Amino acid sequence: MIRSEILKEIAPILRDQLVVCNIGIPSQELHAIDDQPSNFYMLGTMGLASSIGLGLALAQPKPVVVIDGDGSILTNMGTLPTIANNVANNYILMIIDNGSYGSTGDQPTYTGKKTSLAKVAEACGCERVVECKDVDTGAVLQDALDSGEMTIMVVKCDSGNAKMPVITMDPVVIRDRFMKAVQA
Repeated sequence: MIRSEILKEIAPILRDQLVVCNIGIPSQELHAIDDQPSNFYMLGTMGLASSIGLGLALAQPKPVVVIDGDGSILTNMGTLPTIANNVANNYILMIIDNGSYGSTGDQPTYTGKKTSLAKVAEACGCERVVECKDVDTGAVLQDALDSGEMTIMVVKCDSGNAKMPVITMDPVVIRDRFMKAVQA
């Protein structure tokens, strides 16, 4: 499975959650598959979806699911120790690990070689880290939501992007409708 197929499969689970989605093609894919006011699409700032999502989880009680990529996590390695040391039990970081920088041309990342983001997260102090296969994503995500514990998911999948249109919604509109969903 590629990322867009995973997103299509988990879209019904995500509908009732606050979602912060990684920059670029992942946001375009989620927007095209199942646009929701409770989805915050990152249109810039590679590597910061996990940090923004953590801040949101710490500031309010609703579950927050961050959809991030291995390339973005590798770009901001400081996020994992920050997450480990600021536990928010309403926070789920789903790292879709396709071994590539998908939004910039599928250049390989080091997760396709020796680097295990699950082991890095554990070494940083994250207590509930689950690595899963792409086909198990929905069940693992639902389990993470049901657990009421902060969870780091590392979803191993194939590299590749679905052809999706660019998000034409104004960033201010994305922000404002997301803020309303947070306050609802």
